[in-house]
Amino acid sequence: MPPVTSAGLLLHRAGPGGPEVLLGHMGGPFWARKDDQAWSLPKGEHGPDESPLDAARREFTEEIGAPPPDGEPVPLGTVRQSRKTVTAFALDGSGLTGADAVAGRPDDGGWVEMEWPPRSGRTLRFPELDRAAWFDLATAREKIVKGQVPLLDRLAALLGG
Repeated sequence: MPPVTSAGLLLHRAGPGGPEVLLGHMGGPFWARKDDQAWSLPKGEHGPDESPLDAARREFTEEIGAPPPDGEPVPLGTVRQSRKTVTAFALDGSGLTGADAVAGRPDDGGWVEMEWPPRSGRTLRFPELDRAAWFDLATAREKIVKGQVPLLDRLAALLGG
């Protein structure tokens, strides 16, 4: 079985108490009542024929419902998250507007189908992300899934603290 590779953009902006990052709350019934360690940078899988940066931009648009802002993404490297490798890029999100409401529209591709409840034979659709919000770095460390915490540390180092 080939390794699962995923890529995403970690948008940041200046906030009143320091840098803030844009995270999305994972959708679906498993995550519905969870908050801490239930948020992620907008990301998604890609194959060998798509560059991680192209995949990160595509996935951002699909999951957030708006294209990423202009700017030059800075590589943050990779992390292991469960059975996948996530490649992330930091991007200044100061110019992004309307990202506090995740799209999750039928025409945007930001959906996942799964059998729910388990072993019921019913397939339901859920948004990959059900909402997005900006968090300061301290709060983001509590909210983001454990495997992605190093990305916040790398971003903090990149931003000088």
